[in-house]
Amino acid sequence: MRFTDPRDGSLHVSDTTSDTTRDRPDAGTAAPLSDAASARIEAVCDLMLAEAREAAGLHRYDGLVQDLSGSAVAAGLARLGGAPLDDPHDEAHLQAFENGMRWHYGEYAAHRRDPLQHIAGLDLACYDREYAPEEERAAARATHLAAWPDAVDVAVGTLDLVSAPVATAVLPSARGLAEALDAVPPPAAPDVVAAARAAHGRLVEHLEAISATGDPDCAVGGTTLARALGSFEAVDVDLGELARTAEAERARLTDLLSANLDRLVPGRPAGDVIAELLSDHPDANGVIEEASALTAEVLAFTRDHDLAPWTDGECLVGPAPESRKWAMAMMAWAAPEEPDAPSWYHVTPPEPDWPAQEIEDWLAVFSRTSLPAITVHEVSPGHYAHGRALRRLPSPVRRQLIGVTFAEGWAHYVEESVIDAGFRSGDPRYVIGMCLEALVRVTRLSCSIGLHTGELTVDDAAARFARDAYLAGSAAHSEARRGTFDIAYGRYTMGKIAIRSLRDRARERWGAQYSEPRLNRALLDLGSPPIGLLDTALDRG
Repeated sequence: MRFTDPRDGSLHVSDTTSDTTRDRPDAGTAAPLSDAASARIEAVCDLMLAEAREAAGLHRYDGLVQDLSGSAVAAGLARLGGAPLDDPHDEAHLQAFENGMRWHYGEYAAHRRDPLQHIAGLDLACYDREYAPEEERAAARATHLAAWPDAVDVAVGTLDLVSAPVATAVLPSARGLAEALDAVPPPAAPDVVAAARAAHGRLVEHLEAISATGDPDCAVGGTTLARALGSFEAVDVDLGELARTAEAERARLTDLLSANLDRLVPGRPAGDVIAELLSDHPDANGVIEEASALTAEVLAFTRDHDLAPWTDGECLVGPAPESRKWAMAMMAWAAPEEPDAPSWYHVTPPEPDWPAQEIEDWLAVFSRTSLPAITVHEVSPGHYAHGRALRRLPSPVRRQLIGVTFAEGWAHYVEESVIDAGFRSGDPRYVIGMCLEALVRVTRLSCSIGLHTGELTVDDAAARFARDAYLAGSAAHSEARRGTFDIAYGRYTMGKIAIRSLRDRARERWGAQYSEPRLNRALLDLGSPPIGLLDTALDRG
């Protein structure tokens, strides 16, 4: 899930029940926060400036690049904490983010070891979406661009703990920032663009040097990985137990996949059937139209089965902007702290001048087996429906501090839960597509543990993706390389499993009063909470 904007030729799906600007029926029931409480939330958001701007819609950060120098980070960490909030759940949610920031920038020193912290701060695509008039966004973009030289100087001076594999893996993202410089609209002056381009070159050169001469070992160690997975989540992670849970989930999904492959085409090798299914896809010109039809289908199904409390607003379907065309599919939602505007389900077709095999490999992602589950994940009851619920929450903690493990875990969880509600009942292809997506996610968790405890090399991890998740060579290696720098990319499965576990406890506690709509509403009423706090949904649902 990322937050970006429209391209020409997009299609849209909307509901006549629109939500007015910042329409929250229950917003007036919340007592206003004290200045001290607001300051606590702001101190956290200041340390995740880019995410707060895009995901939460805090546009007071427009035009700014977070200062990731050692002194600024230390000053930001010193501001964390203060008097407790009245609501115990919100207090625990806020504390989890404060503790996570203390680990992330304090113990882990992400500003020194993770180039993506700096790359995300430079990204200009955040101004593409229609959250404000174009002239306001253009002015913010120009101010942001003018800050590039100083921000790059900080990055080059600060990134001293980056391993060679991490530098190599993030170089494409760093180089891709230059695409935003090719057509910067006024009021950005040519000399500002030229200075930004020169700064970008310095950043790329720095990462290239690390790639060539840096530490060849990317493993952070088991203790650090456990902290990465649990520090924002109010949980203590046991990597051994988590690895066993991942293997059990992989086995369950593999059995489910095999059963549905046999239902569809009995007796044939799984790899052959999967290859044929992935080759059944729209052509490049038909991807947007097919995704738009699926968007209408999943929104209607969610409403008909009451699987999410809100599916109003407008969800447009179209390719990502130039700077984010690396993303095949992602959701750019109307953020909770900004006036309502269209959300975007970005589905990006391949470029027509690519080699034929690259086009075919790209289009396989949009097969008629895989695209339905992707659309459930990105649109409804997944990210789009989640974003609509966030807008209604009276608590600024829950609107602004958006936990990634829950957000991705929720969207991943509903890919399978809609089957229980009858989505595409009787069609094994949906279950097959869901299993293939899930096998990639659970393999990420296993490979992250293996890579960072030293049990797997990058090549070993690529082999796991090829064997366990049916990925082709280049895709398998790409997933393995991502694990070198996105050390917590197992959070999709970790979040899904936490929600499934809560569902089991809800069934036991609520008995005959249990229903999927009741559980889903209780969960989304918590916003996007640390997964260690999910039991609040049982107490308040």
